[in-house]
Amino acid sequence: MNGVLARKIGMTRVIDPQSGKVTPVTLLEVPDMKILQVKTLENDGYDAAVLGSFERKNFGKNENKKYKFIRELLVEAGTAKKGDSVSLESLKEVHTIKITGTSKGHGFTGVIKRWNFGRGRETHGSHHHREPGSVGMCAKPGRILKGKKMPGHSGFRTVTLRTGIVELDPAQNILAVRGGVPGAVNSFVFVRESK
Repeated sequence: MNGVLARKIGMTRVIDPQSGKVTPVTLLEVPDMKILQVKTLENDGYDAAVLGSFERKNFGKNENKKYKFIRELLVEAGTAKKGDSVSLESLKEVHTIKITGTSKGHGFTGVIKRWNFGRGRETHGSHHHREPGSVGMCAKPGRILKGKKMPGHSGFRTVTLRTGIVELDPAQNILAVRGGVPGAVNSFVFVRESK
């Protein structure tokens, strides 16, 4: 089982005592997870395990709402059993990982923040400061083409990136990965081995 559910704690750095090289890292909290369901090739068409982590204090009578973060992980047939516990130890032999999270949302933004457009002149008489500029067409085709970079909703998208493990501490349930991770502090991320 080469995958875990984690929560982003924040960023720091690791300094190599020999070379003095500084590596920026993101710290992830990885508590023990529970296998809620096992999917098989016969019943579902593929082999997978459904993991749940970060228990809620009050979830009522509905057992499906017991965990805040639930994700599905592809596994080999017969390796997972319902009710089993999965810990950070499962990533001990892994070096390269894929992290999936939701990026920070910025709401409705203009073209400068969303697409890194340049500003217009700031002089008197200029009416072009933060506007996108000309976007239209002539008589043919007489419309704005799809995919045009324009103002709109920015961020809050599912982002997957590949990175490496810098340090793994099963005693404190902490995983340190190289570089940044999508999402805000305390957001959930899905970490799995990169083939």
